[in-house]
Amino acid sequence: MREISLPQGYSSLLSIYETQKAIGLLKRLFEDKLSGALRLHRVSAPLFVSADTGLNDDLNGVERPVSFDINGVKETAQVVHSLAKWKRMALKRYDFQPGEGLYTDMNAIRRDEELDALHSAYVDQWDWEKIITREDRNVAYLQQTVKAIVQALADTQYFLRSVFPQLSVLPRMSTEVTFVSSQELEDLYPALTPKERENAFVKDHPVTFLMGIGGKLHSGKPHDGRAPDYDDWDLNGDLLVWDSVNGQALELSSMGIRVSPESLDRQLTLAGCDARRDLPFHKQLLAGQLPYTMGGGIGQSRVSMFLLGKAHIGEVQCSMWDEANIQACKKAGVTLL
Repeated sequence: MREISLPQGYSSLLSIYETQKAIGLLKRLFEDKLSGALRLHRVSAPLFVSADTGLNDDLNGVERPVSFDINGVKETAQVVHSLAKWKRMALKRYDFQPGEGLYTDMNAIRRDEELDALHSAYVDQWDWEKIITREDRNVAYLQQTVKAIVQALADTQYFLRSVFPQLSVLPRMSTEVTFVSSQELEDLYPALTPKERENAFVKDHPVTFLMGIGGKLHSGKPHDGRAPDYDDWDLNGDLLVWDSVNGQALELSSMGIRVSPESLDRQLTLAGCDARRDLPFHKQLLAGQLPYTMGGGIGQSRVSMFLLGKAHIGEVQCSMWDEANIQACKKAGVTLL
């Protein structure tokens, strides 16, 4: 049985029912803050899509989607991994204009996820996407958006602490964001693994946006995997915060400016995914028939963990766990929902 690391002497700041109330309040607050800051409108989104459309997210290219048949439907259905591509299609369908966007509750199953205190087979996110102009496809616009999201998170934390004073023992989330590229991180810590680099840097910079994920670094390896057909690898990143409960960097969001026809063409070739060019989504994008967009996913359970001071993601969501997680939580006094 593998070892699951949980903090010694941990005790939840909220009871189980208080946790449920806090999660409900947190989600309402943050949705309002996020939609107001980025001009987003709430829409409904699919739990599954046709496997033939190319709309499902391939993540690192090795994860197996949950597939099933539907009575009377010829196509095979796939439970989504994320909605990165679907959202871009939806923006065109809804005839949104530059500066406007959408957000939705995204629920997914990632059956191949390695389960631990931060990773579950069940994924819940605020997925958002907005239309931008070609001129907005730059680092400055990306960083401006990141700062708006961080402010929304900090405002949510501030209100939560007024309702649940026991949360005040947690560090206040800073609105100062440190921007660093994955290549700069590799140059700083060449002997460390990508996760070790994140921990070393974020410990001293508790709100960090790590930019440029997906392409190969000078070492010949990418910092982390990223599918070639949604984010532009030069204009994306992960929002990382310092998790004081677990003593490690915690990724709250993956986001970026999406691929243009030119960057999609380049990244498909670099990733060895040229066969995708014949899929409906990719054909439209390569032909310039989809709007320029930016977007991302913000983990609902991850944000809840961070703002409520939880040690295990199973304290803020219902999922299924292997024996290693169950025993580690029992030993540490962690109550899984």
